[in-house]
Amino acid sequence: MIPERIVRLIAGGESETMEFKKTTGERREAAKTACAMLNHRGGTIIFGVTPDGDATGQHIGERTIEGVSAEFQRIDPPAFPSVERVHVGDEREVLVVRVSRGDMAPYRYRDDAYRRVGNTNQRMSRHDENQMFMERAHAERRWENQPATGWTAKDLDIAEIRRTVIEAIRSGRLDDAATSDPEDMLRGLGLFKDGELLRAAVVLFGNNRRVESELTQCLLRVARFSGIDRSEFLDNRQFRGNAFTLLAHAERFLRDHLPIAGRITSDSFTRIDEPLYPLAALREALANAICHRDYTSGGGSISIGIYDDRLEITSIGSLHFGLTPEMLFLAHESRPWNPLIAGVFYRRGIIEQWGRGTIKMAELMSDAGLPRPEIEDICGSVTVRFRPSHYVPPLRVGHNLTERQRNILAILHNNPNGIAFRHILTYLDMPHTEQQVRYDLDMLRKLGLATARGRGRGARWERL
Repeated sequence: MIPERIVRLIAGGESETMEFKKTTGERREAAKTACAMLNHRGGTIIFGVTPDGDATGQHIGERTIEGVSAEFQRIDPPAFPSVERVHVGDEREVLVVRVSRGDMAPYRYRDDAYRRVGNTNQRMSRHDENQMFMERAHAERRWENQPATGWTAKDLDIAEIRRTVIEAIRSGRLDDAATSDPEDMLRGLGLFKDGELLRAAVVLFGNNRRVESELTQCLLRVARFSGIDRSEFLDNRQFRGNAFTLLAHAERFLRDHLPIAGRITSDSFTRIDEPLYPLAALREALANAICHRDYTSGGGSISIGIYDDRLEITSIGSLHFGLTPEMLFLAHESRPWNPLIAGVFYRRGIIEQWGRGTIKMAELMSDAGLPRPEIEDICGSVTVRFRPSHYVPPLRVGHNLTERQRNILAILHNNPNGIAFRHILTYLDMPHTEQQVRYDLDMLRKLGLATARGRGRGARWERL
């Protein structure tokens, strides 16, 4: 009788975290798998099980265990898997070997590093190895957890610290230490260590004037572009300051410049005008950018670009820990590049649940009837891109557009090769005069939303 727990183990078949070996004679391949699992999420290797999941078992003696152990000792740095012998009947046993994700990655076996892809092992490139070395060093010595030389609690925004602590206590994410001393509050947030302020505290709460002059990477760039590229912009600004200041500037800019989409409620037929993209999804993307970006470069920044056909939030720094853009929309472990900064955002309630930021963005966009955000990791930066499901004429660009002007924009969008003035008059399904439409077109041209090719009756209007 095969024990129930072994039946359960093998029921799911081979995967990223499970591999079967028919006998211990395949221990070299098993050691390679263990190496790959150490570099990934950990996993289990079972000797005595066929690839089809048949627990045939084998005769296991002490020399068998020694042979497997000797092969696994060829993994460097040393790893110490757990080994269990399980009787499956007829004096036969299976050998269950478990490894956790290694703390000293990258691991190598016989001078090669491997990674787990599905239920296969792939030799790791030198680039991937170097990336893992960097991540391992980052876990111990990060930019954010180093002393902020020359800074003291007096150089921080004490009111913002108090607001954060009060909110964290209210939400049950921080114990009430019954203190109003700034250093004690910072210590409770993990931002004050061995009598020194950490850099994360400066990024989060630093006095904005001093941050502006000494931490040039605490920079937010925002722009509203005319059209779908960067050739011309309607507004372009830069802000410097601590994380909470930048987040407030970003949200204000989005409210001022986001196109407005109108929808009709099914129950009352009332028109509701809302931002084209849900603000909660954009705030989540901004919080992620602040928590995951690379602060080591003085020229780094976070940027927001609003185009006619999309909105992009970009932060300096690549994805780490083996994450890919596709994996971010699946259940995944949260491993922020700046865990101290992320921890304060979580306690403040800006991040609601660890590891769900990108999933939450997708859910909010879906609820609004919009496509899932796109994530791009390229050239040392990560971009989150939001798109509408269809063209929505803006309600506000510099100032509010009239309903007729928005209808004209929709007509121009539906005629990408240009449309004559007389046809615009025909397509407008609301009261108008020729003089009003000429005024509207002239206004749209001044705002950089429309242009005309040609002159006189042969002129054709296009949306920019």
